[in-house]
This record gives sequence, C-alpha cells and structure tokens, in this order.
Amino acid sequence: MLAQIAATYRYFMSVVPFRLTPAIISTVVLVTLLLLPAPEGLKPEAWHLVAIFLTTIVAIILKVMPIGVMAMMAIVIVSLAQVTSDSSKGAIADALSSFDNPLIWLIVVAILISRGLKKTGLGSRIGLIFISLLGKRTVGIGYGLAICELVLAPFTPSNTARGGGIVHPIMKSIAGAFDSDPAKDTQGKVGTYLALVNYHANPITSAMFVTATAPNPLVVDYVAKASGGTLTLNWTTWALCMLVPGLLCLLVMPLIIYVLQPPELKATPNAIDYARGELERMGPLSGQERVMMGVFAVMLVLWANLPAMAFGPDLTLDPTVVAFLGLFALIITGTIDWDDVLSEKSAWDTLIWFGALVMLAEQLNKLGVITWFAGNMRDTIAASGMGWLATAAVLVLAFVFSHYLFASTTAHISAMMLAFLTVGAHLIPPPYVPVFMLMMTAGSAIMMTLTHYATGTSPIIFGSGYVTLGQWWRVGAVMCVFELIVFAVVGGIWWKILGFW
Repeated sequence: MLAQIAATYRYFMSVVPFRLTPAIISTVVLVTLLLLPAPEGLKPEAWHLVAIFLTTIVAIILKVMPIGVMAMMAIVIVSLAQVTSDSSKGAIADALSSFDNPLIWLIVVAILISRGLKKTGLGSRIGLIFISLLGKRTVGIGYGLAICELVLAPFTPSNTARGGGIVHPIMKSIAGAFDSDPAKDTQGKVGTYLALVNYHANPITSAMFVTATAPNPLVVDYVAKASGGTLTLNWTTWALCMLVPGLLCLLVMPLIIYVLQPPELKATPNAIDYARGELERMGPLSGQERVMMGVFAVMLVLWANLPAMAFGPDLTLDPTVVAFLGLFALIITGTIDWDDVLSEKSAWDTLIWFGALVMLAEQLNKLGVITWFAGNMRDTIAASGMGWLATAAVLVLAFVFSHYLFASTTAHISAMMLAFLTVGAHLIPPPYVPVFMLMMTAGSAIMMTLTHYATGTSPIIFGSGYVTLGQWWRVGAVMCVFELIVFAVVGGIWWKILGFW
C-alpha cells in the first residue's frame, strides 16, 4: 500500500506543472489560516485577505510555480472569494485595479528599453571600456564591473537585466580568458572574486536610483504615504540622498571582497589586451548604439527634471511618460522592433506578478490590515520603553534581515515595508523621521546582499558555479552589515548636510 502511494506521488511529481510538495504546503497554509478566527480588531474579510496574501508569499518563496502564475492565482482567489467586495464584478475590478498604476508601467517599459542595451551591444561595449582602463590587476577588473553597474543603473529598472543579463556575461568572458572555469575547478583564479563583485555591485547601485530596480517606485509611494506627504523622493532627491553613501560602498566593496575571498591571480595584464581586442572586433560605435546613447541621455535629463528646473514646472514630465517616450523613440528609429517588445517575456511577466503583489498590498491597506498591524507593532515597541534610536534600529534591522525568508524583493517590500514605515512615523520624533525613512529606503536594496535567492540577479550569478553557497552567505552577511553601517553613519551625516533632519 505504501509502495503504491509512493509510486503515485512520484508519478504526479513527474507530470504536474508545479512542485507538488510545496503546493501541498501552500494549500495547508491557506486552509489553516482561513479556519483560524480573525484576530481582534480585524474584520473576517480582512483576515481572509491576509490568508490569501500570506499563502501567495509562501507559494512564491517555495517556488510552487513561476512567480507570475502564483500572482495570477492570487488574482483568481481574490476574485472568487469576494473579500474586497460583495459582488463578483467589484471583486475582479479590485483584483485588476493595480494594472492602471503608472509606476508598474514605468517598470515594464523600462525593461523593454533595456533590451536595446543587449541587442545593440552597447552594454557590453561599456563594460569592456572600463576593463580596458582598469584591468591591470584583478581588483581593477572588479572596479571596472562596479563602474559598469553604476553607469547602467539609472537606465535599467531591472536589476536582473543589468547585473545578470549585461554585466555577468562580461564577467564570465573575462574569467574564461584566464582559464577560470567552475567546470575545470579553477574558479578561484579570478572567477569567484569577480562573480562576487559582479553581484554585490548590484544591490548598491539598486539603492542609488529610483530607476535602478523594479520595486523602488513602490518604495517611493510607501514613503510618501507613511510620511503623510512630508517626504517625497523624486528621481533627483533619491539620487542625491544616496549619492555619497552609495559611492563609498562601491569604492570599498571590491576591497572587502578581495580580503574575504582573495583571487589566486592578483595581476591580470592580459585583461586589458582581451578588452581592447574585443573592442577592436566590435569596431566603432554603430548607428544603433549612438541612438541608444542619445535616447538614454534624453531620458536621464527628463527623469532628473532638468527642463522644469531651467524653464518652469510646466515642462515637468511624469517618469512613466518619459519611459514611453524613450521606448517609442527606439521603435521608430529601428533600434528595437515590435517583435523585440512582444518577445521580452520578463517585462510582461513583471507586469503580472508585480501588479498582483501591488494589488494585494493596496487591498490590505484598504481593509485596514496595515493600520492594524502597525498599531500592534507600535504598541509593543512603545511598551518596551525603547528610545527612538533603538526603535529605528530595531525596525530597520528586522526589516532587512527578514529578507532571509523572501525570494523576491518586491514581495518583501509589498508585505512589510509600509507597516514598518508607519510604525516608525508614529514612534520616532518628527525631526528624525526622514532619516529613518531614508535608512529603510536604502535597506530595501541592501537586503539583496544576503542570499543566493534574494533577487533575480542572485540565482543567475550563483547558478554559474563560481561561488559556493557558504561563500555566498558569508560574504553576503558581511556586506549587508557593512553597507548598513555606511548608510547609517556616512549617510546620516550627508542627510544632515542636505537638511533632512
């Protein structure tokens, strides 16, 4: 009997389009939560939405199916359960409400634009230029990869496309030039070090620009809500606030990794020859590359709101309008075509899962769950008698290190950030609320340093085999603590100079 059950289970495992054991666990979580009585202060429908939300997060963490499918599952369940409305028509309208959010379309369109970097070869050219200038030593190559990340970050809201799709192939090519290959067990020559630098530049640059990773616009929205509109992080304000601590982290990060995971080859003069050879093979800038550079320059000027600063507020353009303008310019110039737009699966996948997670977070807030949770947390911390500085530290650290439980920065931010920001706004004296919120903003990207599943970039680089699990987690923990200290100390001083507190 047991053998038959085991055989049946193995059969289902081999044919169903999802991971059966995680699916069973997720179902048990959903049923258990739905059977529990609603906590005091929450209506039953609010608690049922919490159950749907938590189950969705569990399913994403356990990777039952691709994140887009799990997001669609949430849309279907919200629509059928009618927890947000007393009619099916109202429920489906709520379930699809976030898809008209300009912030979501900013992310989708920007991912489509970033496709041009790979198609034209401009991304590879930028990386090779920095390697040709800085590649005499392995640590210099590391700085070249970090600078490449920094240059691309303002234009690539997909940190996965930037770190995993553009910079990582360059890193692998350089490692291969030195016969540093996991298949040959020679990854320690230069590959392990460069892979770690390749990855850890990604969270830092993601913290430096609103347009550097997908969930950053959501962070902007949450900060504005929690602060009552007193702290608004537009593109320029965000970049200015994160400039000094971010650059310091980028400056020191390759050296820390050099100490934690030193490469076997310290001098790499051939890297310069390799980069110059590749640049020579690529030839001069193509017309399409020039168009990409021009479009990027115009978009950066418009995102930075320079025309409005120079000629008045009538010239202010919404960031999503700028993104659509850039995409249209690339299409009509033939730099990318409509087939490129249609085939960019990551953009349309992001539209579904990001939209669904935003919808869940918005509906939780609408039904009072965020207010309820924040109130309970506020009362608990207030009862502990902690001072405001300890309160801020506990909130930031709890938020950042809870990312060990998440395989998606967007899911984590959607689940927890607004509640934590709201608690801080209530418990921290008003003059110090901005610095707390800026630390939370930085922490929302810094938390990506921790694990090999922390964000879309990490499984790409980890999966290439250059870094062991132990190395990844050890370096990740050290870098996370280091970056938090830099942003707290140096960032705190810089924000004081800027007048934020």
